[in-house]
Amino acid sequence: MTLMLEAPRIVETRPLLDVKGVSKSYGHVQAVRNVSAHAHPGEVIGIVGESGSGKSTLLRMMNLEEIPDEGSYTLDLPDVSGNLFKLDRFARRMLCATKIGIVYQNPHLGLLMKHSSSGNVAERLLVAGERSFATLRQAATDALNASEFPLDRLDAPPIELSGGMQQRVQLAKAIALEPALLLLDEPTTGLDVSVQALVLDTLKRLQQDRQITMVIVSHDLGVIRTLADRVMVMRRGEVVETGLADQIFQDPQHPYTQQLVHAKL
Repeated sequence: MTLMLEAPRIVETRPLLDVKGVSKSYGHVQAVRNVSAHAHPGEVIGIVGESGSGKSTLLRMMNLEEIPDEGSYTLDLPDVSGNLFKLDRFARRMLCATKIGIVYQNPHLGLLMKHSSSGNVAERLLVAGERSFATLRQAATDALNASEFPLDRLDAPPIELSGGMQQRVQLAKAIALEPALLLLDEPTTGLDVSVQALVLDTLKRLQQDRQITMVIVSHDLGVIRTLADRVMVMRRGEVVETGLADQIFQDPQHPYTQQLVHAKL
């Protein structure tokens, strides 16, 4: 009797994040033009481009801070359906509070600078409905510990901390509710090289331990090369090239990508 062996099946996961055909204008300036992007569970997507390329605008749309003129955005999560750009303001706020975390380049955008570090993290939990002080305190402590923040500074306000420590507080706040998606907008800009390395090590460890899907925007190709699985290259509001990180850095195809990569070599 001849046994028929089945060929192994390749199981493809659906994208966690799926942005299709988004465009955004500010007056006569087109910031983003017909851009699509996707990220699978646990994947890290890097978005690079010079200042004004539209990468930060795209990230703000993923965080539902900006609503495009056209396009759609879905997250493949339980109890989340439809085009997220169509949600009302309250629904967008609750979705971002519970499912999406963000770390801004400027900590002033993400933190209450004169409140305690633990209070900043607890504030995110309060928005999601937690009211027990003991639970808030413990969850804030756990998140700050995960971001490698010194626990003896729990009650120090961010205004008294270094830039690297402020970014760790932002990161703790972003991951406090174990979001499915973490957005990072130039998270190491303005930090000393040694501090940048520490922040990148923390991000790599968090991604490996928790398998968080990440989208990171940076003009620093070293940061993208360290963290990203796939890379999107933007110029003048459009995606000019996309591919695996190794391919983009070792064999860029578009002249603009070649210019970016060679300028950093």
